Amino acid sequence: MTPSPPLLGRRLASLALAAVLVGASACPAAPLADAVAHPALWPAAASPPAITDARTEAFITALMAQMSLEEKVGQTIQADIDSISPEDLRRYPLGSILAGGSSGPWGDDRAPAQKWVELARAFRAVAGEPRPGHTPIPLLFGIDAVHGHNNIIGATLFPHNVGLGAARDPTLIRRIGEATAQEVAVTGADWTFGPTLAVPRDVRWGRAYEGYAEDPEVSVAYAGPMTLGLQGELRPGEPLAADHIVGSAKHFLADGGTLGGRDQGDARISEADLIAYHAQAYPRAIDAGILTVMASFSSWNGVKHIANPSLLTGVLKGRMGFQGFVVGDWNAHGEVPGCTTTDCPAAINAGLDMYMAPDSWKGLFDNTLAEVRSGRIPMRRLDDAVRRILRVKVKAGLFDRQRPLEGRYELLGSPEHRALARQAVRESLVLLKNNGGVLPIRVSAQVLVAGDGADDIGKQSGGWTISWQGTGNTNADFPHGQSIWSGIAEAVKAGGGHAELAVDGRFKTRPDVAIVVFGENPYAEFQGDIPTVEYQPGGKRDLALLRSLKAQHIPVVSVFLSGRPLWTNPEINASDAFVAAWLPGTEGGGVADLLIRRPDGTAANDFTGRLSFSWPKRVDQVPLDHGQPGYDPQFAYGYGLSYAHGAVVGPLSENPGRRDGAPNLDRYFMDGHAPEPWSLGTEGAVSLRAIDAGAQENAREARWSGNGAGVVEIAGPPADLSRQANGDMAVLVRYRVDAAPSAPVSLSLACGPGCGGAADVTALLSASPPGQWRTAEVKLACFRAAGADMGRITSPFRLTTAGRLTLAFSEIRLTANEGDAICPGAR
Repeated sequence: MTPSPPLLGRRLASLALAAVLVGASACPAAPLADAVAHPALWPAAASPPAITDARTEAFITALMAQMSLEEKVGQTIQADIDSISPEDLRRYPLGSILAGGSSGPWGDDRAPAQKWVELARAFRAVAGEPRPGHTPIPLLFGIDAVHGHNNIIGATLFPHNVGLGAARDPTLIRRIGEATAQEVAVTGADWTFGPTLAVPRDVRWGRAYEGYAEDPEVSVAYAGPMTLGLQGELRPGEPLAADHIVGSAKHFLADGGTLGGRDQGDARISEADLIAYHAQAYPRAIDAGILTVMASFSSWNGVKHIANPSLLTGVLKGRMGFQGFVVGDWNAHGEVPGCTTTDCPAAINAGLDMYMAPDSWKGLFDNTLAEVRSGRIPMRRLDDAVRRILRVKVKAGLFDRQRPLEGRYELLGSPEHRALARQAVRESLVLLKNNGGVLPIRVSAQVLVAGDGADDIGKQSGGWTISWQGTGNTNADFPHGQSIWSGIAEAVKAGGGHAELAVDGRFKTRPDVAIVVFGENPYAEFQGDIPTVEYQPGGKRDLALLRSLKAQHIPVVSVFLSGRPLWTNPEINASDAFVAAWLPGTEGGGVADLLIRRPDGTAANDFTGRLSFSWPKRVDQVPLDHGQPGYDPQFAYGYGLSYAHGAVVGPLSENPGRRDGAPNLDRYFMDGHAPEPWSLGTEGAVSLRAIDAGAQENAREARWSGNGAGVVEIAGPPADLSRQANGDMAVLVRYRVDAAPSAPVSLSLACGPGCGGAADVTALLSASPPGQWRTAEVKLACFRAAGADMGRITSPFRLTTAGRLTLAFSEIRLTANEGDAICPGAR
């Protein structure tokens, strides 16, 4: 690395660069000196000349001469398909649409592939309508295809990047990019928001699984191959091949370096560390021809990246020679001081070229138009942004796009792509322990398969799987997929053995070995942030299952599903073998390929995966990255056993170290999920789905069918709420009734079998105006009076009815009774 100049020189350079860049871009205030980048210190790169060949630039110049100001402004704005119709383009000539997480054709995020094609064609038809004297400007359709074409029913889903990082195989990465591009092209989209080049330095971050490794060396090795896999090699005067799509390197910059692993947080680090850890992969992607870069939600030393001209203009477009366009993240411009989601000149003036304005596009269009007319956004800056966007559209071939793959639905989940995904699973698994040679398992064995992840393709695939958070899925949503259980059963049966599925471990036939599949439930950004790296703090349900099998002298193989390393020493001690399976995607058979022997008794495949993230020895080891002072992991970066090179793992310390913070006794559902140690579930005739209530998927809608009793419950380990009840606290529920109850509804607090207290909330819900959000507060004392033992509450929220009811909720927590809490029909 280039050494830093002396401190005084750096300060002067910072102030000078800030004055030049900020003055030119008309930002509301100059960033702090320690948030100003010095481009000369950064690695150099250059977009290939094929992006800016003379033929392309001449075409763009002629096209821009025809464009009105409204058309130019429209090119800089992207709307989500859930908030815009094709007809809107006649009034608002936007440059792009996207399908964000959980968005789908005409509101159906589980629509078949054909509906996606129909949607794309409907938008393209309006955008391409002829106008006298004007060349129609095509729309660029973007989507988050981050581990395969993950929004589409039937697509091939590959392991998430946390697993691919363990594979250390750049050739595999390029092939995955090629397969993903083909499947995206089938459904009519043009652009994916990947590759992700984040370097997660704190795995408490809810997007850690989107990064390949804690060390930038893996992202550096993968950035070029994934770019080439998605886009192909760029050629002067030629568009992308029909089986390739536009890529987007993201999130620029240091989204994986925020303090405490907080999503959309602040990377409080030096410029040297920003360069060394978080910038290294971008030059590789740019040199390979990446056509777009997505700016991060997050900040560097208090300044939002999306409004930092020293990074977007000085470094990315200057030092790194990036000639494509910069797109924002989901309404991220609205977080810039002085901005709103509908008005933010600071972002485009800093170097942003396209606003991602999913639901704010209309107001943003009007205000941006006004800002250009007033001069707050200089015309030269707008023209540069539009030229960059049109450049990408030309290279994507959108002005004369031939789409031979569109509608070829047989390519979704094709045998070739599934075989590639299965290979990726095999290469990504990491063997942490294999004492006594329990693995590989002989095919003639009696095998018990247990755990709640065994027969759940949605759980094994993780977040960004059909829905944004990866929740609400069933195996029926993966017609070409295979669960881990199914893969094991298939392999054992082929060898003459027998496999039994019992999620709770209660087998009918005593097994020779038990494979227990368990781990994190799906999550995505924001909702996936955690306060501790301890697995199941306070309520170790999976550990109890492992120990119960061990107590019966049954050899136990643990297959751990997670988006990050977690403190699992007790679970590892309770296992004879322990496999870090990460989030393997839809090809669960790849797990069996490593666990089960061939019929001739030999190992079918060996483990080759190596940890790309350090595995913690204690819960207080956060962040934990190799090379840091005092580095002392349980399993180091690069660790991984194999059948050829095994080792005995002795008993691990079960002392977790310092646990920061008190147990969570008062927050049960917030930001779209139940915080640890609580979990949200259902029983009987009721279903749950994620919905938006002011933020993306931050609420749930429960629908009781009326075909018998149904329960929505938040449950966890016994909690002592005696003090809270004595303090006159209440359970607060923010809810919305969409269909009134047809039978009595009870809200209860449970404290174990036969223990609890209930309140009749039928009248309360029946009186609620349909479609309106309301808040109810029910005193804890009401439930105590109705029989609940407040010293051992296992469910602080249990809603039950046998009738029909549709009810949404966005928040459930304890609150102080300020005179407005009630006791509705306590019984």
